[in-house]
Amino acid sequence: MLKKFSFALFDTGETILGALVFSTFFPLYITQHIDTKIYSSLYGLSFLLSFGLALYLGKLADTKAIRKHLFTLFGLLVSLTCISISFLLPFPLLALFAFLLLAVLHQQAFVFYNSLLLNFESKGFASGLGVAFGYIGSAVALIFLAKHLGDREVYLIVGLLFLSFLMPAVVKLENPTQSSKVSLKEVLKDKRFILTVVSILTVTEVANTLIAMMGVYLREVYSFEREEIYKVIGVSALGGVLGGLFWGKLTDAFGVNKVFPLSFLLWIAFLTTLPFAPRELILVWGFMAGLSLSHIWTTSRVLILKTFPDSQASIRLSFLSLTERIASTTGLLLWSIFLLLTGDNFRLSALLMTLFPLAGLVIYRSIIKHSHESSDHRRG
Repeated sequence: MLKKFSFALFDTGETILGALVFSTFFPLYITQHIDTKIYSSLYGLSFLLSFGLALYLGKLADTKAIRKHLFTLFGLLVSLTCISISFLLPFPLLALFAFLLLAVLHQQAFVFYNSLLLNFESKGFASGLGVAFGYIGSAVALIFLAKHLGDREVYLIVGLLFLSFLMPAVVKLENPTQSSKVSLKEVLKDKRFILTVVSILTVTEVANTLIAMMGVYLREVYSFEREEIYKVIGVSALGGVLGGLFWGKLTDAFGVNKVFPLSFLLWIAFLTTLPFAPRELILVWGFMAGLSLSHIWTTSRVLILKTFPDSQASIRLSFLSLTERIASTTGLLLWSIFLLLTGDNFRLSALLMTLFPLAGLVIYRSIIKHSHESSDHRRG
């Protein structure tokens, strides 16, 4: 159990970093010095660079079985780079360079962190515990830390916190020994894998859009004030904590191939009922949102590890990381298009987002059907 807690603690540090540095303090700082479009473009390019690097390093890690080595290296570099931003704030261009480097390093660390799930027999619970700890970390960061930290000290404090949550995993977790020669061309030709990644993308698009737009939706549809919005987000975080533990246990009990498809149904149910949610019961939908979010984060990485060769874990998890980055952009873009088409009708736009988990369900069912046909063919 100690190893599972060590694994989960990193998720806490990772979400604190995301909530305070990537989502809040640095964007507010840098957009005072450069145009927002330039910042957004450079940030987007850093994801492409990160993906290319993750493919190369993932292939190396799978071939030489050095996943923990790379996780440790990039984890330490994340902490140091974050701390360095504190001293570079008087020089905006240098601070921006350090931030973009931080984004690349962080993505590498997270890919190899996910591959450490290979250490656990009960991968579902370990993953769910990490998700639960992540929700706790983001809640603590936004409720208790954000208002007490200044623009300069936040990077020092977050860097040190990240390091403190990194070290238990470095000390307690073993390096997974599975290894094989990996061909990127063969991975790209793996139709089942590509379709699985696309099906995950359809759900993460909705999930990331919800995270980004929840506050705006509550303000526009229900005229909620800030305190009421925080209450809904708080209940959502509670749903995320409980959901991470619940879905993790369920995944181990029934298998990820049975539990993962529930994600499509959860989001379809959430999005089709949200436009009709009464104001006085909106906390119920807040809790449902947390449950749905924790489901996709808990099960998707386990699905990749359980369905495809574990000796290729790192390079395949690189694609999972890419879907999360793509979803952050495309989900918001499509939400904007829906608002434009509906004349800023938030309820109808939310209903239209149902198209994505529906598409994901169709794609995933085609994967299952193809797998059954292949099995029947081999038996024949």
